[in-house]
Parts: sequence; structure tokens; C-alpha cells
Amino acid sequence: MKLQDLEIFVVAPPAPGWGGRYWIFPKLTTACGITGYGECYAATVGPEAMRAVIADVFARHMQGENPENIELMFRRVYSSGFTQRPDPTVMGAFAGLEIACWDILGKARNRPVWALLGGRMNDRIRSYTYLYPDEGQDHSEFWVNPDWQAEAAAKAVAQGFTAVKFDPAGPYTIRGGHEPAMSDITRSVAFCHAIRQAMGDRADLLFGTHGQFTTPGAIRLGQALEPYNPLWYEEPIPPDNLLEFAEVARHVRIPLATGERLTTKAEFGALLRMGGVKILQPALGRSGGIWETKKIAAMAEIFNAEMAPHLYAGPVEWAANVHLAASIPNLLIAETIQTGGAFHLALIRNSIRWEDGYIVPPEAPGLGIDFDEDLARAHPFTGTGLHLQMQEAPCDYRHGNRFEGGAPSSKA
Repeated sequence: MKLQDLEIFVVAPPAPGWGGRYWIFPKLTTACGITGYGECYAATVGPEAMRAVIADVFARHMQGENPENIELMFRRVYSSGFTQRPDPTVMGAFAGLEIACWDILGKARNRPVWALLGGRMNDRIRSYTYLYPDEGQDHSEFWVNPDWQAEAAAKAVAQGFTAVKFDPAGPYTIRGGHEPAMSDITRSVAFCHAIRQAMGDRADLLFGTHGQFTTPGAIRLGQALEPYNPLWYEEPIPPDNLLEFAEVARHVRIPLATGERLTTKAEFGALLRMGGVKILQPALGRSGGIWETKKIAAMAEIFNAEMAPHLYAGPVEWAANVHLAASIPNLLIAETIQTGGAFHLALIRNSIRWEDGYIVPPEAPGLGIDFDEDLARAHPFTGTGLHLQMQEAPCDYRHGNRFEGGAPSSKA
């Protein structure tokens, strides 16, 4: 069995675009005709440049290789160009290709991927969702309105969710950490109060920030949120300074979570050794793939840390998350988009089930998904923006901050 052909789909989800501006799916085919699908969660270059990176990684390090040799191919890519260090773009390319290899291996053995990872530890996978506006609701108002978010939280709990995520403390700037505006702290407290009132103790609050704050700023905001007992305080500082997470943890009595922007066991291992974070959120389409993230989960066990796979992408990364989550003992929760996401589910012909707050691991071979290539081709990305983007303008301390939430503008 040898890897032979590569095809790449760059798909734009229709409005409102939950999951980013586009999703990148590599399809691998072996010489004996077995196909596998993966997903690259990489947002550092545009999709056409990323196509070239994926094609180069495949041709240089994987084409003609047995898809069983995951470890060998990883070491080739990780060491390419005399590097042997994390590179989010190159490892994002490899991660999507690696996920496709697991899909092939499961199909070749007529077993789901979780069965090849040590078997199924979890029969059901607890899930959470961001709070999203209803169709027809004003999006710009929804992201800053605590009452509307509380209504959305109550609906999510009625569906079966036992945790919901929200991030009212914008803006997301390219400038690194900043001190939050007092109005941002006030809004964040109002969100926690309204959502806790709407849900009671039926669900956990997951407070996101996307790495916005300086260490003192993160401490100020975190201490203001403590009375509402969130399950986690997500990425309160930029991810490029791992040591400062421990400083935040010393002053804030909310568990810290991070990891969506980290890649490989090298970065996650450093994070664990430095202390402060006990909830890891790898994005499998960036972290190095399924096998590398299985290693990250094993390292986390030693530090009594839990895994919460991240998802702000398409349904193939979701499928990879599900198989990893099914196989590990230290699973906390996995992200989903609403109850699976309408376009997400359509793209895999509803081949993963979400039931009463939990994802059900597929039993079908490989990733257990039925990828709709015709639908993927019918929704090509034609814009110029990146998957996600940060604003250049700094935090506005005088007029307050209104920011775009979970769906990027369709203008780009």
C-alpha cells in the first residue's frame, strides 16, 4: 500500500460562515485505490499558498510511502530544512495529510480510527458550542448583548449542551497583549451574570479571550469573573509566552485552557512543564495530526491535565477530534459547532451523530465520514482573506469596543 495521488479542496461555507472563511481538505489516494480525507487548520498564509505547501510536503515526504509509516513521515516533515522545531504552516499541512492517512488505514482494515488508537475509551463525547445568533438576528449586536447571549445559552441547554462558550472581551488585535478597557471588563461580567442566570447550574461557562491581554490585564479580568465559576478561562494571554500562563494561574482561581494555536508535543510539553494550564485545546489540523496529538494527551496525563479538542474549522477535523476523544482517558470535552453545523453535516452527509449534548463516535471504517465531493466543489473559496484575521486598530479605551464574533465578514 503506497500513497500515490493528492487532491485539495478549498471550501467556503455559505453565510453566516461558522467555522471560518474557508476549510482546506486534502484527499489522498493509494496506488491500490483507497481514498482518505484530512483537514488542514492553517491560517498563516492564503489558501493558494497553502495548496503549494501541502503539495510540497506530500511530494517531498509522503508520496510513494506506506501510509502506515506515520512516525517516519512526521519525522521527515518536522526535520525538513534542518529545522526540528514547530512550524504552524508546515505542520498544519502535514496534519491534514496525516489525518487522511488514518482514514486510509481504517478503511484498509475495515475498522474505525479509534480502534487503531488503543480502542474506544469513551462511548460518548461530551461537547460544547459557541453561542451563535439566530437567523435574522443582528450579528453585530448579538456579540455584545448579554441578554441575547443568555437567550442563546438557554436554548443550547434545552438542546442538551452542558457547556457553552462566549468571548465578549474583544478586540482581537495584532498588537499582542493589552490591558482590557474597563468597559470590556464590565461587559464580560454582565455576560457571565446573564448566562449563569439563564442556565443555573445545568451547564458550565467557558470564557474565551483569544490571547488578548497582558499578564496583569488577564489577572484583572479573571478575578472579576471568579464569582461565576467558569469551567475555564481560555487563552487569557498571547500563546507566544508560555511561561506567563503560570503567573496568571497564581492569581486567578479559574482553570486556564489553551492550545488552539500551538503545534506538536514540543510546544505542549513546554506548556505543561511551565505549569499553570491543566486544560489543553489542540486543533488536530494544526497540532501535527492524530498520532502527534495522542502523544500530547499521554503527556497531559502525567501532569493531571485534561484534553478539550478545539474546532473552528470544517467537519473532517471534527471527525478526527471525535476519534482521538473516543480513545483517550483524560478527555474533558470536545468543541462542536452548534449540534454539528448545518453545512458541516451536509458536507459529510450526516455521517456523525450528535445526541443530547454528546457526539457519538462513528462505527464505520476510517474516520467514518461520507465526504460529499460534489458539494465541496460547488462551494469554492474565491475571496482574499485568511481563514481568520485580527484587527490592526488598538483597544479603544474611550469609545468602547465592538467586535466581530464567530463569523468572519463575507466581504473578504
